[in-house]
Amino acid sequence: MRQFREDPRLIARCMGEAAERYDLDGIFVDIDTATLAGAAGVPVDFPEDNPARAHGSCLPALEAVRDLEPVDISHNPRIQIWTEAVAILVRDYGHAIFIRGNCDQSPFSLAGSMRGLDQWLMDIASHEDDDLVHRLLEYCTGLTCQFLKLMAGTGAHMLSNGDSPAGPDMLSPRLYGTYALPYERRVSECSHELGLPYLLHICGKTDRILREMMDIGADALEIDFKTNLQLAHDVFKDKVTFVGNIDPSEILARGTPELVKLRTEELLNTFADTPRFVLNSGCALPADTPSENVRAMLACLRNRH
Repeated sequence: MRQFREDPRLIARCMGEAAERYDLDGIFVDIDTATLAGAAGVPVDFPEDNPARAHGSCLPALEAVRDLEPVDISHNPRIQIWTEAVAILVRDYGHAIFIRGNCDQSPFSLAGSMRGLDQWLMDIASHEDDDLVHRLLEYCTGLTCQFLKLMAGTGAHMLSNGDSPAGPDMLSPRLYGTYALPYERRVSECSHELGLPYLLHICGKTDRILREMMDIGADALEIDFKTNLQLAHDVFKDKVTFVGNIDPSEILARGTPELVKLRTEELLNTFADTPRFVLNSGCALPADTPSENVRAMLACLRNRH
């Protein structure tokens, strides 16, 4: 992982060879979930054999939001590596494979990294300093949109972000609508202003906010495996593209090829009446996911055509 994250040529090579090996239609370019946080000043660890991870915070007091200085993330070496890797993939595969340039964290998640997630949720729940909470979200929106603009310059075909802790597993639907959704919408609008489609990923069971998520204006929503499949179909059908949502751990990493095929067939059957569907895992695959399970998922899809 250290070698991977430090060399854009290796990143592109790993992802390109995987796309060739499995005959994929698209490449999702993601390095870790701590790059934007690091650019904003959050302490980051770099394990030898695991992805980078944010720890601690860079805002021990919410009042410190008043003193935040603007950051030009284009000078950050890790941002440069990420975007250079995407540019290489676009050059080498962009004529044949759809390149999705992920842009790390949405504003709500990024603010959680800057404050520390526990304290960030307390900031929101207390309602004591709402103006400072929104001020931090505005700051994070600026950083996220900077990344989108840099990613658009690589030639990527689509932009995306993750807002993992914004779902109902962590945040009530009411608080989601106040503190996460408006800023997700701003980021989606930024992507569209750049002339590119936009995708948002939220972890966990999103049943209670699926209709609200339609208001983001995203072209696609990547939904985790916990979400009710039929409900997501009924809410999204012919309006927004559903991306997902096979369980990455219990089915793709730990299940049998037969179980993978069963789940894949369920997905394909549920969304057979709409073209707005992309087969994918619900979230990131564990590193030890067996190749035969990935091939089993794809074989089900190929056999439909």
